[in-house]
Amino acid sequence: MTNAELDRAQALITSIPDYPEPGVNFRDISPLLADGPAFTAVTEALIAPFLGRFDFVGGLEARGFLFAGAIAAMTGAGILPIRKAGKLPRPAAAVSYSLEYGTATIEAPAVLSPGDRVLLVDDILATGGTLTAAQALVRELGAEVVGSAVVLELTDLGGRAHTGDVHTVFAD
Repeated sequence: MTNAELDRAQALITSIPDYPEPGVNFRDISPLLADGPAFTAVTEALIAPFLGRFDFVGGLEARGFLFAGAIAAMTGAGILPIRKAGKLPRPAAAVSYSLEYGTATIEAPAVLSPGDRVLLVDDILATGGTLTAAQALVRELGAEVVGSAVVLELTDLGGRAHTGDVHTVFAD
């Protein structure tokens, strides 16, 4: 991947003001996902610092699944789907976390063994609640979080203060 490829990929991310509510500036990555070369460049950039260091890719629902699948196919790693509560028939673990207006819970299936190494992947780092909960979930399952990677970090929302070090492809 080159800087030109990544610049083109970043230009495909669009902002939709006042969605899903007034004052929120939604980042739509759909155009990036629809562009094969851009999607490939971003996927390669997501995993570059972690190559050879993970056994599983933990994809956070829902758009993190898309990147986790691509990364797993590229590297031969397994996928750990991290789901919203109630979506798995037999979750092995669950972690609840605070949101701006309440709480949420994420769950994971019983696919990890103690000592497995997991790279967590999501599309956007905003306030950091979901990613921080995913880190705790992986640890609760006895596995090691080797890193966290996101396509886009919304720096003004301060999520990194909660998640610790996160590899980001783009920052806004």
